[in-house]
Amino acid sequence: MAKVTISHIAKEAGVSKTAVSFAFNDPSQLAPATVRHIRDIAERLGYTPDPIARSMTTRRTNALGLLLPQDIATALANPFYTQFIRGIGKVCGRVGVTLMLVPPLWGSVLKAIPHATVDGFVVVGLEVDRGEIQLLRRRDVPFVMVDSDTPADIPSVNVDDRSGARMAMEHVLARGHRQIAIIALDSGKAGQIEEYTGTLAARLEGYRAALAEYGLALGSPGIQLVEAASSWEGGQAAFEQIWRAELRPTAIVAMSDIAAIGAIDAAREHKLHLPRDLSFVGFDDLPEARYTRPGLTTVRQPVEEKGALAAEMLVAALQQNAAAQHHMLPCELVVRQSVATLA
Repeated sequence: MAKVTISHIAKEAGVSKTAVSFAFNDPSQLAPATVRHIRDIAERLGYTPDPIARSMTTRRTNALGLLLPQDIATALANPFYTQFIRGIGKVCGRVGVTLMLVPPLWGSVLKAIPHATVDGFVVVGLEVDRGEIQLLRRRDVPFVMVDSDTPADIPSVNVDDRSGARMAMEHVLARGHRQIAIIALDSGKAGQIEEYTGTLAARLEGYRAALAEYGLALGSPGIQLVEAASSWEGGQAAFEQIWRAELRPTAIVAMSDIAAIGAIDAAREHKLHLPRDLSFVGFDDLPEARYTRPGLTTVRQPVEEKGALAAEMLVAALQQNAAAQHHMLPCELVVRQSVATLA
């Protein structure tokens, strides 16, 4: 069968090809009855608009992009992203747009941006001085930043990482622990704490504030910091490095649940009794946290809400030139069974 075109529809409907284009791309230009007439005929003839041609006409793709800092397989192995994407997806379904996952291209997030056919981006975990952000600015592409320090003119969604991290460390210290290992998010700047930014800097500041209340600091004997990828494998590798140290900790405080869970599994392989031999605290409150044994004490952040809010802000930015908004979502400590009280 020959492909149905707008010329066929125009002839059958007794209207111009321009009217057919308006009916699908800008229906406000036509009377509602005319739009219904044209679309009814198009449906009867089995016509569907060419998405590429349509985007060239409307200058819109009706797609949002999620700029991922890792390849898709690695990102989706972390339940954080599945929750975050669920939040974005709910908004996409409600407003009638699709979602494109945009991972690094040839190892570069910067190279991926020009190849993504989207109307705007949700950007996770990148700082404003990165080349990717500068490129989006130059191209005047709407975007919302998540988990980043942002200037006033860029819309953003963050959680109160400093407060959440402080609660986590205070809980461990209040239970008597003084030999504590921190599994930090991988910054690519291992050992250069003064150069940490964004989420990593905020959580570390929270830990530092809690330690100071007990007369301790990050450089105190018994306090060690290890960077690791926010993944199950990263948590396992971090545990092995921690356990090789001369002074082993009685508690591990991780900046992500998935790393904490990886470290817990590694501790079990070493035949440790948890939490008697080693206590754990995470950050995120992923669904998996409640099913670990023992149940993981962690800091709950509203991951799905964060994704939904970022998507709503991006949709609003695409529809109007409104002033950039900034949202800070609260955290709360969820106490389960993974932290022992020392005598």
